[in-house]
Amino acid sequence: MECEIQKNLNRCTCTYDPCSKKGKCCECLSYHWSRRELPGCLFPPEAERTYDRSLKRFIEAWKKVLNV
Repeated sequence: MECEIQKNLNRCTCTYDPCSKKGKCCECLSYHWSRRELPGCLFPPEAERTYDRSLKRFIEAWKKVLNV
């Protein structure tokens, strides 16, 4: 499977502009997971902008969005 970087960039919701992995989803996921984090594209917009990619922040953010 070939990486479709331009297509990925069009859908990428990460606001961290200097990221060298932008549009390279496999690299992004691998990088964040090695740090026990998740990529910004999985977070609600308000939480994504904090740049806290921790699993704890992910769960807290989605609990708030889903009213759980």
